[in-house]
Amino acid sequence: MFNPSSFHNLSNGQRTVHLRIVETTDLHLHLLPYDYYADRPTKGIGLVNAARLIETARREAPNCLLFDNGDFLQGTPMGDVVAHERGLKKGDTHPVIAAMNTLKFDAITLGNHEFNYGLDFLTTTLDGAEFPVVSSNLATRLGAAPRQDQTLVKPYVLLDRIVRDDKGETHKIKVGVIGFAPPQIIDWDAHALKGHLFSRDIVKAARAWVPEMLEAGADLIVALAHTGIGAARHSSGMENAGVPLARVAGIDALLTGHSHLVFPSPVFDHLPDVDIKAGTIAGKPAVMSGCWGSHIGVIDLLLTRDAGKWTVLGTRSETRSVSQNEGEDHHEHAERQADTVARAVATAHAETLEAIRRPVGQTDCALHSYFTHLGVNASLRIVAHAQADYVRRQLATTNAANLPILSAVAPFKAGGRGGPEGYTDVPAGPLALRHISDLYAFPNAIAALKIRGAEVIEWLERSAAAFNRIRPGSTGTPLRNSDVPGYNFEVIEPLHVVYDLSQPARYDAQGELIDAEAHRVVSVEFDGEPLDPNAYFILCTNTYRAGGAGRFAGADVANTIMSDAKVMRDILHQFVARKQRICAKTGGSLRFKALPETSVLYETGPAAREYLGEIAPFSPELRGLTRAGFLRLKLDMSNGV
Repeated sequence: MFNPSSFHNLSNGQRTVHLRIVETTDLHLHLLPYDYYADRPTKGIGLVNAARLIETARREAPNCLLFDNGDFLQGTPMGDVVAHERGLKKGDTHPVIAAMNTLKFDAITLGNHEFNYGLDFLTTTLDGAEFPVVSSNLATRLGAAPRQDQTLVKPYVLLDRIVRDDKGETHKIKVGVIGFAPPQIIDWDAHALKGHLFSRDIVKAARAWVPEMLEAGADLIVALAHTGIGAARHSSGMENAGVPLARVAGIDALLTGHSHLVFPSPVFDHLPDVDIKAGTIAGKPAVMSGCWGSHIGVIDLLLTRDAGKWTVLGTRSETRSVSQNEGEDHHEHAERQADTVARAVATAHAETLEAIRRPVGQTDCALHSYFTHLGVNASLRIVAHAQADYVRRQLATTNAANLPILSAVAPFKAGGRGGPEGYTDVPAGPLALRHISDLYAFPNAIAALKIRGAEVIEWLERSAAAFNRIRPGSTGTPLRNSDVPGYNFEVIEPLHVVYDLSQPARYDAQGELIDAEAHRVVSVEFDGEPLDPNAYFILCTNTYRAGGAGRFAGADVANTIMSDAKVMRDILHQFVARKQRICAKTGGSLRFKALPETSVLYETGPAAREYLGEIAPFSPELRGLTRAGFLRLKLDMSNGV
């Protein structure tokens, strides 16, 4: 935790100003600590809980600014209720904006998920903000250069603030705040944005706008960058541009996000230009505060002013965890702040609870994601069937009507960063609307690609990056590659696929081809025959994937044969309502080539104990819980299952 006295020792007797910057990022509409999919309270997340930390952080420092780094608008069923059921009329205030107004944010930027509900909805949402919204690389019209663009919102803002120094005297300071978003937004939501929104490279936008901010009198520049911390070398259009962005002259502090990780932390220790002990990137103080309100980021700047110019003497960066502060006695002001935020969103919460409990249909089998990487895919299969049904009907009168239809789906909730409770778990019986949201957690729109069988096989090879290489005869190797999130592990219905995990991966976690000679896909069968690599297929997917996210073979706008604004959750909802009773036990399969005398470790949610019979061929042995709370299993790979 921050120690003010040691920080001020950097001043060498100079008169100094301690300015604190606090960040939230990737809230994804987790305003209250409530799991709408399980329909129960939860811990460790939520803006209401983060509000206590924010208020405490404010009271520790004489001067404080609060920013949000994007991806605040979508992520829980509340988002769908507000967007699709209640609606947002001109003059209404969206619950997340109401909460931010209550907390008196100084400025925010936009992330990629702000655009999931379309531009009009976003514009109406932002109309209720009592603070500036900035983003410099998103434009409704591109000019000859970034500074000639017609940006969607202000590219930057100059905040005139009065700060108090260590002697109690006040000073004027002009804090420049600039925003950035992943340029891939245009592809990920192409169905809604194509022709209406344009993007520029993050670093190029910064190099254009930061000098203007300095010319306009900015004493200090804070970058709200909805981008991750990745490669040190700049490449045009990069998604995770945190390191090269930090190198842009004039930027004094960097707030990052998008990756749902925490910085400073050991996760980034191997990266060049990143110092996790100092909490800096390319020498600039930086933070990334997790997701869902799990953390706040705190950057402390020690400033001095000489001859009218502000100079940064020293910096400190840290994150503060909600879970580590739960159960503690908070100051009455912190509790009051949390209560105020809770009241601001109470009506929306009640409306969401009513909506998610509404009956939709019935399932004759449990639908869960505890073993999706082991080929237990009933929860994915029902989504795949809904996708295929919709696409088939849409293409019925086109030239593609007679092409065979495949359907690619991924487990959005498969542990990992989502924690041991981050799994889909729908019991057999009545299906409510909350179960539909549990089966498909994002408001992605439907899309379909026309690709060859060879590209389908490459799609599966890309998906196989989700597994570690397993040496025959080995024991104790984790089956899953922890660098590959669940949403990049694709299963294609109704294919029967066999992987050989003794082979090296053909693609890395980012979808980069790393071994052209490697082939993990042993066989792929369709309709009882080997998949023809030269035949054309219709592959159902979503606009996010079709736009290139995850770098899957054939996922390109040029191959898109169908794309519309129909949201997958609505398609799934209508499919279940039409069928009334569903069961998805039969369909495609995922198996592994036998590895004699070989076993692996597999981590899943503790509630998976109830379903161990579904993976009996692996002879699962319980190996207790990990420190993070995951259930660890030993699996036998000897027989090929």
